[in-house]
Parts: sequence; C-alpha cells; structure tokens
Amino acid sequence: MSEPIIGIDLGTTNSEVAVVRDGKPHVFEEGGDPILPSFVGLAEDGKLLVGHAARNQWVVAPERTVKSIKRKMGQDVKVKLGDQEYRPQEISAMILRALKERASAQLGQAVKKAVITVPADFNDDQRNATREAGELAGLEVVRILNEPTAASLTYDPKSSELQRILVYDLGGGTFDVSIVQAQEGVIEVLSSHGDTQLGGDDFDELLFKHVVLQFQTQHGIDLGANVYARARLLRAVEAAKRQLSFHAFIRLEEEFIAEKDGQALHLQMEITRLEYEELIQPLLTRTMDCVQRALEDAKLLPAALDKVVLVGGSTRTPLVSRLLEERLGQAAHQEVNPDLCVAMGAGIQAALIEGQDVGAVLVDITPHSLGIRCLDYMHGIDFPFRFAPIIRRNTALPGSRSEMFSTVHDNQKEVEIEVYQGENDDVRFNHRIGNFRITGLANVAAGNQLVVQCDLNLDGILKVSAKEKATGLKKDVTIENALAHFEGSEIAGARERLDRLWDQSTTAEEGDFDEIDDEEEMDDEQPYPNEFASEVPVLVPGPREGQRETVQARALLEKAERLLEKVAPEDKIELERMLNAVRHAVTDRQWENVTKACNELSDILFYLEDA
Repeated sequence: MSEPIIGIDLGTTNSEVAVVRDGKPHVFEEGGDPILPSFVGLAEDGKLLVGHAARNQWVVAPERTVKSIKRKMGQDVKVKLGDQEYRPQEISAMILRALKERASAQLGQAVKKAVITVPADFNDDQRNATREAGELAGLEVVRILNEPTAASLTYDPKSSELQRILVYDLGGGTFDVSIVQAQEGVIEVLSSHGDTQLGGDDFDELLFKHVVLQFQTQHGIDLGANVYARARLLRAVEAAKRQLSFHAFIRLEEEFIAEKDGQALHLQMEITRLEYEELIQPLLTRTMDCVQRALEDAKLLPAALDKVVLVGGSTRTPLVSRLLEERLGQAAHQEVNPDLCVAMGAGIQAALIEGQDVGAVLVDITPHSLGIRCLDYMHGIDFPFRFAPIIRRNTALPGSRSEMFSTVHDNQKEVEIEVYQGENDDVRFNHRIGNFRITGLANVAAGNQLVVQCDLNLDGILKVSAKEKATGLKKDVTIENALAHFEGSEIAGARERLDRLWDQSTTAEEGDFDEIDDEEEMDDEQPYPNEFASEVPVLVPGPREGQRETVQARALLEKAERLLEKVAPEDKIELERMLNAVRHAVTDRQWENVTKACNELSDILFYLEDA
C-alpha cells in the first residue's frame, strides 16, 4: 500500500480529516461523528483534552480551555492554557495531531503527509503558521490549499467544461469569497476577498448580547459579567443559532443561570429567526460587499457565473441564500455538506497528488422545492395561490425545515394545509402532493401564529405538521415518495422504456408522428382552478421585514425596465443609475434607502411617461 496523504480542514470552530476511498472522498468519523471541535483544554488532573471533551469542559472551565485559535494564527501572541502559555501554532498542532491519529487508526497505518486548507484571504504569516502547526503535529504538509479551491473540487473535480464558480465560505471565525475558474482538474482563483475576523462566532456574540440585554432588563443581572454564566450562555446561543437555520423560532432555556436575593433565576426566552436575522444583517451586508468586490476584481458580471457554492456551517442561515440569490440572480448550491465540503476537497486534492482517479461527489438531494399554499397581497389585491417554499430545491437529505404563518380572520377555527412541490411562485403551476386540515384553533384575532414544518427523509417520505404556536395544538400528514424516486424494480422497467423510446426516435420517419393538438398541449400548462375548491381559509406568510418595500420596488423596476429602451440617451443614463440604486438598496435590505430610491425613481418615471 502506498503512503497515504490525508486532507485536513483546520477550522475555527470545527475540524475534519478525509481521504479518497474507491474514488470517493471519505471523512473519518469517531463515535459516528465526523467533526472534531477545534477546542483544546486541560483537565483538572493536567490531562490534555482535544475536541468534544475540551468543548464540554469550556462551559465549566473556560480558563483551562482554548477555542477559535485559528483567528490568532500568524500573530506574535501567546494564549494561556492552564498555567502555561502557548503559541497559536502549538494549539493548532494539538488539533492536527488528534486528526492525524484518527486517520492512522482507521487506515491501519501511520500517516505522515497531509494537505491542509486555509482561507483564501490568509496572508503569508498565517499560511506559514499553519505549515508550522502541521510540522509540530508530525506531518509533512505537502500542500497548503485554499478553502474555496477545496470546496470547488467536491462539485466536479475533473469537468472538461470551463466553469466559473463563486465560493461563499462563511465559517465559525473567518469569511472569504472567491471566484475560481475550473477545467479538467485545473483550478485558478480569479479573485478573492474576505475577513479573517468575521464568522459564526460573531453571530453568536450578537445573539449572546441580545439575550443578556433581555435578561438584564427583566432581572437586573448582567449574565456576561460571570465567566461561567457567559460560557454556558454562549454555548446555548450557538445551539439556538443552528436551530434557527431550520426553524422559525426556538425556546432558549437554561436553568439556574443566576441568583438574586437568594433565589435561583432561570433563563426562558423565545427567539424568532426574524429577530436573529435582523441582528446579523449588518455583518452579512459586509460579506455582500466582498462578493461585489470579488466580481469587480475578476471583471465578471453575475450572469457569467456558472455556479454559486456555499461552504461553512454559518451559510445554513436562510438569509445568506436569499441575499446571494438577490445579488447574483441564481440559487446557491449546498448539496455537499457545508461542514464537510472543505475537508472532502482537501481529501480529493491529496488523492490527486497521489495519482488516484477521483470521481464526482454524489449526494442525495431534493430535486423540487416543497411548501404550502398561502394567501398573499399583491398590489393591494388578495392572491390566494402563493407558493411558500419550506424545504427548497437542492437541499441535502435528510432535511427538516419550518416556517411561521398566520391566520387570516378573527376567531378562525380551522386552516387547510395544502402541500405542493415545484418552483413557481403560483401553486397552480406546481404539483399538489397532499393536504390536511387543522381544526379547533383558539378564538383569537387574525394573526394567530402557526408553525408549519416539513421533514423529508432519505427515502423520500415527507412529514408535514402544523402547530398552533400559542397552544401547541398539532396535526400532521405523512406523504410517501414525495420525491418521486424510482423503486428498485422500477429502474429496469424505466430503462427499457427509455431504450424503446430511443429506438423509435432514431428509426421513425417524419410522417410517422401524430399531430399534436395545440389546444390540448396548452391546457397542460395552464392552472386548474377547480383543484382549489376548498372554502377553508389558508394561511398568510409570517411577517417579513421589508416585504412592502420589496413589492413596491419590484413593481417600479418592471415599469422602468419597459421604458428603458424608449427614452432619450441622456435620460437613459439617469434612469439606469436610479434602477441600480433601487436594486442595491433591496439587495442590502436597507429599507429606508429602498423607499427613498423608489420615490426618486417614481418621480422620473412620471416625468418620462408624461414627456
């Protein structure tokens, strides 16, 4: 057996190690978990702790635990671990050593060589520090690989077609965006921007401060002032952040978090995804600025991109995908696990160095968005056929997502939940796959909140549930084969059908084909109003910040774009400037600027239409 080369993602929050087996990347697990938390600690007896044990200790003994060391790589500093001080390279070497031993144990032979990934924005000092950490761990670092390059390898390592891929990498402690050009295994970074001090840790801190302020307002106690309460709360908000990527709200509960006048105080708080997204919006706006600069440096328009790839656990926040789609005009790919994507790419690069034949990475995804019908308001008119996606197309399986909706009428006692799959905003053009009714709702004013959750497993079985948030009243339905997968026996039959179709297509003469009834073909593409005969009210989407401003902006943009080719050259320049101002304000979710830009655009449209 040749000497193995492993691929390592040395992350701020989590780290992983991978190799290629049978042409596919394989991330080594321990206890069923592929992730090694990037924590290093010392137990009370002086024993070294790395990974989960150190992460667990951090809650009760933060003074004997180090986290997020990657942020200090390349700096001339030392960190304290117990009674000793260590350079960042030494702490990182402990993490690398744990990964090396994990790989050696499962490969059954010693590992001495590795490819280690770093953010594309890392400078020479940071890269050299990473190489030194590898050497300290007993590894020959055969290559330092940019994380976006590694990520792009997982999507098609040997494509013969030229592809331009934008990799948006938002991890625990660092962010970078790179545009890479890939063809036949050769990957070139065209441009890169980022911030090595921006990531999920900062999101945690913002959510932490929000919770601390709420608790202090209620009880008059600053949880951030106590080192143990702070550590517990930071871990709790980190878990809450992850849950908010999949659910519309969470309950944050920590017992005996503080004491006042001899009485124990418990933390009990509800946090909605909207609240969380409002907190992190300014940081995500900074990342969008980096996206724009990367495009400008690469001298590319968004339309020139073939693919947008999300990397890093923090990209699971739905707002990230929405902002990127608004800015770039295409959905981002997250089929390969964003937590493991970089490690898998490092493993692929290691295999390529070894001379292995590496195939494409395949994962199970949902090929269609899944959601429900709801009521929406468009230009002041009720629109009862709005499709509200809950699990979006290309989501890796298994997947679980939830969204918040509200009732339409006062004292509304029941709601019809109609489930669809498809990509059209109008459910009449999507495929209806099931429905159920939830009855006995509370007698309250319109706006009673219901959480609708979709759970989709690897077998294509979809479970949809609706729960009244205030009372916990719940109803659900299970839909078999929501993804319309072929069963084993069906595959052979489908292949035979395709073979017959192919044979017929290649041997038939032009006159052998029947005429197509144009009217009948058109009918297949039209909505069918009789499918929506139920008089039971549907829901309206939960409140979304900027919804009114976005609707106004889109209507004006459509109107302005129709006029663009008809106006005089001198007016066209000003009109294009105003169009861009509206687009950028919407993309950056600066709602006051949206209103201002729309008012200016409306004024010039009035002038141009009158001229």
